[in-house]
Amino acid sequence: MTAAWLFAFCAAGSAAAPQRPPVFGAEIGVVVLQATVHNRRGEPVVGLPRQAFTVFENGDRQAITIFRSGDTPVSLGILLDNSRSMRGKREAAEAAALAALGGSRPGDEAFVMNFADKARLDVPLTADRGALAGGLARRDSIGGTALRDAVARAADYLVEHAARTRKVLLVVSDGNDNASVTRVDALKRTAADHDIAVFAIAVASRDDPDAARKGRDALEELTESTGGSTHQAWDGVEADAHGREAALEMRHFYTIGYAPLDQALDGTYRKLRVVAKGQEAVRVKTRAGYRATPAAVR
Repeated sequence: MTAAWLFAFCAAGSAAAPQRPPVFGAEIGVVVLQATVHNRRGEPVVGLPRQAFTVFENGDRQAITIFRSGDTPVSLGILLDNSRSMRGKREAAEAAALAALGGSRPGDEAFVMNFADKARLDVPLTADRGALAGGLARRDSIGGTALRDAVARAADYLVEHAARTRKVLLVVSDGNDNASVTRVDALKRTAADHDIAVFAIAVASRDDPDAARKGRDALEELTESTGGSTHQAWDGVEADAHGREAALEMRHFYTIGYAPLDQALDGTYRKLRVVAKGQEAVRVKTRAGYRATPAAVR
């Protein structure tokens, strides 16, 4: 579903002293992606073998050298829209967030950030479900919607504090940002640079279908490029169901690594595409690309 990536460097060791650690050089790297796979019904597809996947960078097929799959612990940020536009929708939003939180497993950690004009970290990263659930229970719903600013702050917090390799943000909102200064392209770059997958549940009102469509489109623009996804909920029942779906998507993913044919760290943007073959037609979601810069080397 973005998609952590890691540059590992190597050079030949000395034959006379094989016990010495290798000398590392910046010309060789391994890109590591985190990908989710879905069938036509939108259901996660698990258990595919390595041979089912093909990776393309800028259209060129790459040789997969790393492959893992399974249920993996995550560092999760839950961003809950508490703005004026969520009046009448906040209860459904909380249902979605609680359902996603209910899908957590031992080893997971999460934080809660409510936002309106500004984002507020209500519960720092913790494994305490009770504390996290308490941070979701707010009903004031006032102010504008600075959604992109909140995502930017949450991403920075994950980068600084996350203990797990799999880093995920779940945004629960109507998606109609009217107060941010952060641009969506900046968020996409941050997500790609730090392999943060963004998922969203667009809580909508049937009384305003145009706003519902615009909000979902805005959220999809952000989530699709990170390997995440957006679900739309029209009521509390759908919100609960989509929260559970999101929890499953976040945790079940494939780790795929390859050494790029183009080894230059020249600052260019490399487009990524991953395809897979299953018993039925499937779609792979991962981050859209990465920028080959020395600053991005880890």
